[in-house]
Amino acid sequence: MKQRIITGVIAGLVFITLLVLGDLWYAGLIVLVSIIGYREYLQMNGYMSYKLTAAVGLIALLCLTIPWGLLGISFPISFTAVTWLAMFIVLFITVASKNKITIDQVSVILLGVIYLGFGFNYMIESRLAENGLFWTIMIFVCIWASDSGAYFVGSKIGKHPLWPQISPKKSIEGALGGVVIAMIIALGFAWYAPDLLSIGRALLLGFLIAVVGQVGDLIQSAYKRVKGIKDTGTLLPGHGGVLDRMDSWLIVFPFIYLLDLIPN
Repeated sequence: MKQRIITGVIAGLVFITLLVLGDLWYAGLIVLVSIIGYREYLQMNGYMSYKLTAAVGLIALLCLTIPWGLLGISFPISFTAVTWLAMFIVLFITVASKNKITIDQVSVILLGVIYLGFGFNYMIESRLAENGLFWTIMIFVCIWASDSGAYFVGSKIGKHPLWPQISPKKSIEGALGGVVIAMIIALGFAWYAPDLLSIGRALLLGFLIAVVGQVGDLIQSAYKRVKGIKDTGTLLPGHGGVLDRMDSWLIVFPFIYLLDLIPN
């Protein structure tokens, strides 16, 4: 427990410092984390030995994640084109390898590229947007509030399992508690900056961030259960890997931005 607390405090301070600094400091951290997360994803699926397809996936991931505009580079193709080209190349590899590398295997790699690439990209885009620090901190704090609220409420009054086949310790009471606390926290941001966030939008965002974030958590829990592992990695002693800590983030940020729920 002591190691877990120390690791959490140090990692949290570093993350918050770079988030506040923004620009290349924060973007560089997220790109680095995306590479580590991709490696965890490959390891989790037993695909580290697939050098060529893994390399294609990494290149596609970086094309999606790196904030090219911040580097003064006009990236020549769209996200859609990057995704399609990656798909075309890995499918061609199945043909060139005479099915030694199968369509099932390259499909898993391509899914990882989309899952991680879009998730980490929108974490960066949120910070680069107008009033980006406010919106990014609000999203993160609501996610953390939902996670903490679900844990503490569930441990105190949780009686009805939420999804026992996927995550036996989660309860319906805890999930609802996490949603309510995230909505309260969102209201606090509306009170702090009423010109940026109305009460109605704050309640909607708090609700959606909590619900979608908990779904993101369940997605990673389901994946780990299928693979028979407890943690996706060992980057953070006592906390697991990148995908363990950022499972909610990877789903919430694209959801919020692709549905235009906040200014961007």
